[in-house]
Amino acid sequence: MKTTTTISGTTATITFHTDIDFESLPEIEAAVTLPATVTDVTWNLENTPFMDVTGLRLLQEQRDAARARKGSLTVTGLHSQPQRLLQTAAELFPAMDWDQFLPRPTHFPAPCLSARGSGAVGIS
Repeated sequence: MKTTTTISGTTATITFHTDIDFESLPEIEAAVTLPATVTDVTWNLENTPFMDVTGLRLLQEQRDAARARKGSLTVTGLHSQPQRLLQTAAELFPAMDWDQFLPRPTHFPAPCLSARGSGAVGIS
């Protein structure tokens, strides 16, 4: 089986064990079809090295369904290629909020202090 779905109350975790692409679409569509009682969904992509626009479409459908139920959709375990796809989608289509699926930075660079004119110090 290319996916594993675990449901606990109103929460579901879908773990993919395959690329998410047009070829795997029928099985993946079956896996992401969830009962109406599920509001919060996690896509675990730790075993998914590749995702094409098929994955973006499915993510959008799942996010819309979760929002309609006042729930959420979370993505974990991103490999570099699916992460790059989401980054590109976020840059090209910022209104679609693709960046919500990207990992949050774990640290922030220290501010750079610079002297400006008459003894004032600015942060850049």
